[in-house]
Amino acid sequence: MAHNHDSAHAHHHHGTMKLEQVNRSFIVGIALNLLYVIVQVVVGLRINSLSLLSDAGHNFLDVAGLALSLLAFKLANFKESDKYTYGYKKSSILVALINAVLLLVSISAIAYSAVLRFSHPEPLPGKTISLIAGLGIFVNGFSAFMFFREKGKDINVQSAFLHLAADALVSLAIVIGGIVIYYTGEYWIDPALSLLVCAVIVFSTWRLLKDSVRLSLDGVPQDVSIEKIKNAALHTKGINGIHHVHVWALSSTENAMTAHIIVNDNATMQEIAAIKEDFKHHMLHENIQHVTLETETATACCVDEKC
Repeated sequence: MAHNHDSAHAHHHHGTMKLEQVNRSFIVGIALNLLYVIVQVVVGLRINSLSLLSDAGHNFLDVAGLALSLLAFKLANFKESDKYTYGYKKSSILVALINAVLLLVSISAIAYSAVLRFSHPEPLPGKTISLIAGLGIFVNGFSAFMFFREKGKDINVQSAFLHLAADALVSLAIVIGGIVIYYTGEYWIDPALSLLVCAVIVFSTWRLLKDSVRLSLDGVPQDVSIEKIKNAALHTKGINGIHHVHVWALSSTENAMTAHIIVNDNATMQEIAAIKEDFKHHMLHENIQHVTLETETATACCVDEKC
């Protein structure tokens, strides 16, 4: 009985994120950004603009990241098996980690090229840079908007939104830079903008990197509080204590938990089942969908705990 309730609510939680809509957003985002990368590379090579080429490299990694996120999204919905009892849910966390590392690696190359360019600034057509970057504001802004409503429900959707929104801001900076170059002829602005691109990427990627590393190590998910779990247990009728609490992320949208709860010595099997059911319902409000509980009594407590 408890298991059915658990599974039904887990399905409901996952269903709150419109899977078809997110799937479509990924596909449209990948197509638009890939086209934009091709335009940036062609024009960047023709006019020798480092800011356009560095942004193209960064956007290409975003395309790869979006493709990886889409793959993880598909894998997370695979059925569990005897070899993978949770299915491939964890792939969504591993992909978020790979995405964060990819982005941090890409900015090292961009920053290095920009520093070299400072000593040898080259004349550039500011108007062309602005026009291409203006197209980027539209492409990235529209792509980010598609993920806006679902961004709080999944670490991969959040990373896609963050990257695309940051790209739109970077494109805006490059538009302004192109206009300034056009009117002043100050060509050092191009590598300076490349360093700005790097700073924005580091800022937007750092938290994603921290979150994905923690979840990969089975750390407690950010939106879960052990203190709140313990309080909820002690406020559940029939539970006299709780210990051995372990919480981890099954995927970027589902969390699991195991714990030992102490019940009255004279509690019947039916009463214990009702207590567990009640507590599991509380845990759904703490964003924990899969709860496994071991029951003990004050007189028969596990040896390694002070009950």
